[in-house]
Amino acid sequence: MSRQTMSFALPESMRTYIDARVSAGSYGNTSEYIRDLVRRDQDEQARKRLRDLIQEGLASGPGRPRTKADDEELLAIARGEID
Repeated sequence: MSRQTMSFALPESMRTYIDARVSAGSYGNTSEYIRDLVRRDQDEQARKRLRDLIQEGLASGPGRPRTKADDEELLAIARGEID
């Protein structure tokens, strides 16, 4: 995995907070802390997307029984034959 350096400005209060978290042993260094924040945000966005999809499904109306054609279409999608 390629790593790239990123620079950004933070208010002193945020820098002090991050330094305290690292000093307390919660994180090995500042980069570890920032990576953890990004991972948590990615997880939250994935959960939000799932909640949105569930809501969309619930709002789409009553369900219907799956047909053999539905099963064949799902298998074709899984095999990459159709998008």
